[in-house]
Amino acid sequence: MAKKVMVVDDDQYIRELYVEILTDEGYTVDSAREGVEAFNKLKKGGYDLILLDVMMPKMDGLSVMDALVKTPPPVKNGPIILLTNLDHEPLIRDAMSKGAAAFIIKADITPGDLLEQVKKYLEETN
Repeated sequence: MAKKVMVVDDDQYIRELYVEILTDEGYTVDSAREGVEAFNKLKKGGYDLILLDVMMPKMDGLSVMDALVKTPPPVKNGPIILLTNLDHEPLIRDAMSKGAAAFIIKADITPGDLLEQVKKYLEETN
């Protein structure tokens, strides 16, 4: 059974690129364009990995993580990898303290790097 990945990013180009890359690699991919939509999907649970943008309208990535802690899904989700263009140490510490598995700077990552990270975290959860 294909691993289920959620891609959350308000940047349509990034979101569609990541969905295409992951789908082509054989993953089952769901996506959301902002935090409220993401939370409504994630609170159902069952995702093996979540790629979550930090800065989004309506509800940012850290708020999505807080909401998932307050309302745990009935089926546990896998690790959360935060995506951002902000290389800001206090933000990184805060995200990691909330349970993020990793923090990726979008401007520094290629599609191949993204796949490598996804595979790494999916293998760790097996």
